[in-house]
Amino acid sequence: MKVSLFITCLSDALYPRVGEAMVRLLARYGVQIHFPQEQTCCGQPAFNSGYWDEARASAQTLIRAFADSDYVISPSGSCTGMIHHYFPKLFEHDPQLLASAHQLREKTYEFTQFLVNVLGVTDLGAVFPHKVTYHPSCHGSRLLGIKQEPLQLMEQVRGLELVPLPFAEDCCGFGGTFAVKMSDISGAMVAEKADHILETEAEVLVGLDLGCLMNISGHLHFRGKPVRTMHLAELLYEGVMVSEQR
Repeated sequence: MKVSLFITCLSDALYPRVGEAMVRLLARYGVQIHFPQEQTCCGQPAFNSGYWDEARASAQTLIRAFADSDYVISPSGSCTGMIHHYFPKLFEHDPQLLASAHQLREKTYEFTQFLVNVLGVTDLGAVFPHKVTYHPSCHGSRLLGIKQEPLQLMEQVRGLELVPLPFAEDCCGFGGTFAVKMSDISGAMVAEKADHILETEAEVLVGLDLGCLMNISGHLHFRGKPVRTMHLAELLYEGVMVSEQR
């Protein structure tokens, strides 16, 4: 099967190691990743700001980039959610592009959903002897219904102590342009989220969306709190490497 990586803006520009971790983990199960160079932003910032024509242009680029892919995987529940829920909305008056949007939607998966639900993998043999708490980002949990997949993966990691995060479902306050346009509210929300993370006394905060992790990590750093933030793909790959070195 031809599996393509939709890297997303934040991973491509700021967190390339997340994409690398995904590729290396999937290669262990015989999945060779294709990377269309013409891929671009999913258009979510423009869409959320009301610039739907610009969002359509980005969406059409992605539709063309992944036209020949059997599966498209992404490290972001937010960007995957954009494809699943809003690409059809963008093209509701264009039957041809609407059909293409639905085709892309059906084959696009967030990373943990692809690993668990398509490949049937929950135990990668990883070892990660640390106290971890998990933030379920809004778009992944609400738009895509990601609930058990990341938990199933973490439950199989040797040495990992998963500590429940109080009020885990509460938003971290990022929300893309929301953090800029309503910075006071956003700042209060991330401060509250950080307070709950610190309550757990976890060494590591793990999540599935880099925007949320960037927001929370920045606030924790500002407060001088040494909590490490990681995408789950990073944690799993680091854990696999530790396991192989033993």
